[in-house]
Amino acid sequence: MITIIAAAGENNELGKDNDLVWHLPDDFKRFKKLTTGHPMIMGRKTFESFPKPLPGRLHIIITRSKKYTPKVPEGREQDVIVVNSIDAALIKASIDTTPFIIGGGEIYKLGIEVTDRIELTRVHGTFEVDTYFPEFDKTQWELVLKEKHEKDEKHKYAFTYETWERI
Repeated sequence: MITIIAAAGENNELGKDNDLVWHLPDDFKRFKKLTTGHPMIMGRKTFESFPKPLPGRLHIIITRSKKYTPKVPEGREQDVIVVNSIDAALIKASIDTTPFIIGGGEIYKLGIEVTDRIELTRVHGTFEVDTYFPEFDKTQWELVLKEKHEKDEKHKYAFTYETWERI
């Protein structure tokens, strides 16, 4: 089951200047819990936004560049694969039954047609961004889980976890 995982604002805002525009520690914990042990498909910019590869996950990077060599700490080379298409990424990810597509915006657009599930954290606010989550036809999807998280001392914005499954 291929799963997209994303956090997006009320108008599908994802981020600006290759970074998130909110800080939601509980959402980070959920991301870690869901993705650990599974391959993650991402674009080059998303990979480069991490200080280093995330532990316990294979990073499959999609880039148009045939010469791209990611900066990877010594001993972590086996945690990173570079491919040039979503199809190649899905083939590499097929070693696992639950690969995740983790962004950015262009990779979400490529992956939305082949995805079985969307784990969407809807951040309740509007934001100035340069990257957006793609619109998806909700008539082709069923909302199977909706869990609200209120604003608190650690979270400047309220948000809702939504799990969508393709019908």
